[in-house]
Amino acid sequence: MKISKVICHLWHSQKNYNFSHICTSTFERRRLHLFKNNYCTKSEVNKEYDDIQIENIRNFSIIAHVDHGKSTLADRLLELTGAIEVNSGAQILDNLQVEKERGITVKAQTASLNYTYNGTKYLLNLIDTPGHVDFSGEVQRSLLPCQGVILLIDANEGVQAQTVANFYLAIKQKLIIIPVINKIDLKNAKPNKVINQLNTLFNIKETEIIKISAKLGTGVQNVLSAIVDKIPPPDVFKDKPFRALIFDSWYNKYKGAICLIYIKDGSLSIGENITSTCTKKSFEVKTLSLLKPAEEFVNKISAGQIGCVSCNMKSFKDAVIGDTLHLKNHSVEPLLEFKSPKPLVFSGVYPFDQSQFNVMKSAIEKLALNDSGVFVTPDSSIALGQGWRIGFLGLLHMEVFMQRLEQEYGAQPIVTLPSVTYKAKLIDSKHIKKYDDDIFTFNNPAHFPNKNIVAEFYEPIVLATIISPGEYIGIVLSLCLEKRGVEQLTKDIGNNRVMLQFLLPLNEIIVDFHDSLKRVSSGYASFDYEEYGYEPSNITKLNIALNGIVVEELSNIIHISKTVATAKQLCEKLANIIPRQMFEIAIQGIVNGKVVARETLKAFRKDVTSKLYGGDVTRRKKLLAKQAEGKKQMKMVGKICLPRDTFIKVLQK
Repeated sequence: MKISKVICHLWHSQKNYNFSHICTSTFERRRLHLFKNNYCTKSEVNKEYDDIQIENIRNFSIIAHVDHGKSTLADRLLELTGAIEVNSGAQILDNLQVEKERGITVKAQTASLNYTYNGTKYLLNLIDTPGHVDFSGEVQRSLLPCQGVILLIDANEGVQAQTVANFYLAIKQKLIIIPVINKIDLKNAKPNKVINQLNTLFNIKETEIIKISAKLGTGVQNVLSAIVDKIPPPDVFKDKPFRALIFDSWYNKYKGAICLIYIKDGSLSIGENITSTCTKKSFEVKTLSLLKPAEEFVNKISAGQIGCVSCNMKSFKDAVIGDTLHLKNHSVEPLLEFKSPKPLVFSGVYPFDQSQFNVMKSAIEKLALNDSGVFVTPDSSIALGQGWRIGFLGLLHMEVFMQRLEQEYGAQPIVTLPSVTYKAKLIDSKHIKKYDDDIFTFNNPAHFPNKNIVAEFYEPIVLATIISPGEYIGIVLSLCLEKRGVEQLTKDIGNNRVMLQFLLPLNEIIVDFHDSLKRVSSGYASFDYEEYGYEPSNITKLNIALNGIVVEELSNIIHISKTVATAKQLCEKLANIIPRQMFEIAIQGIVNGKVVARETLKAFRKDVTSKLYGGDVTRRKKLLAKQAEGKKQMKMVGKICLPRDTFIKVLQK
């Protein structure tokens, strides 16, 4: 009798016996773990999933604006289906430290739930998604394996900008939408007015809307019933050759890259060899598991299910989001390719100490594997050494990425000023490097081309959607016009709410527009944007010089109309941030060779006349003149050391 059968036999006869000492392999210990937690044999564990028919599987996501209660609703669904104990903790699926500290979801999380409805067993694959505009790529990726979504709206806040964006994202994917109004228990809740908004914007009828309180659990059972009744089963086939879509991945230091896959056709078992359509590499399946929400190992996963596969992918480049996996030596048609969202904001990232370069490189590669919206290319700087130019989906995305680098990997990154991607149409490219159609693309101020060879510059434009209470419309309009916005639409959506649409330069909104909008609207306005293309623009490069030496890491690309104001603001800020030296520092803002702003950082001064006791005034003047001469020489040879905090504080409003 095999040792696993011995364990099984003894387990049923004496459940309190410790069998760990007779488990001779990791595989046997894993089987023991399943027995102890499920009180069943390994075959019984797998039978639970093999018996699930395709028509009893439901794949869905929860989408909403920030802080409308997505993670709280996910907690109630986990409790009602028995996946977790009641009151076992808040936001179970928000397991990153940065998510717990900020109170937001930044990574979509999956959980497979067993649910019995009218005597029939169902498998519900839930995906909890982020709500901030910077993480819309996570939402888009999460919708790939889904057939329906729960559109969650706060009964107090009503329809917000990201609600509108997520609705049309789901409509584009042809998904079934279940509208749910949350937080009906709040004192200021106005569910009837929210219903009118949904009818005005999306033509959703009141009879289709479910009212709940995710915090108290009121009405959540109706959401589960609607998921089963309204969302169709996945359009998959068990009898076809195995084919699966990678829609998420992360790195494990023991197993390498782990892929979260949605199985479109066939089934996959441990020991089988699979091949990537994208990289053409083959791997042997080592482990399979379901997230319930804790990882639960199984022998086999079938069509319609969402599971994790570990197959010794050592490189992060092997796990490509949107890739199709199939059995080795079997040819299949690739599934619909998922295109990663294009980065909009670029910053230079450098290690605080160059000796930590390799450590940070490994950390960035592992985080980039888990975040399809990050674009990484090598870069170098005279002042900061070797580093990377990293593209992000927004400023919050960048802040979260840097925070994860520090918390999860102990790295200390130095981040330069953010920039966007510009284009330049060249007059004559005979004397410079050739570019397609004479169009030069750049996102680094250090690569800003000479204006003498540029016919026209182009900057990225976004279509911004703003929803605000009516009393703040005037000041919101002024803010958009100040950011060089062009009004496109103004629409009353009821409940004293107005929806505005503006064409805005991306460079004007990446740093402080969201904060400014919240400030002028007392926190009530919401904001979302989407790409709109490129338009001609009169942009220029603003250089920052310290004692006549240009610091490229502090350079910026701005519109010509804002050169003086931006240069003055940046110089004043640097004067307050840069620590004082033993010599005077001149901080200058330079545009096209002309100084448009200047601040002077005074030097530390020792009182060289303190030892004088009386005497002629010329003695005092001689000592002061000698000190001034020494300061002048020190300024010529002195090295200005910018601390790491300087680059970070420059970003803050």
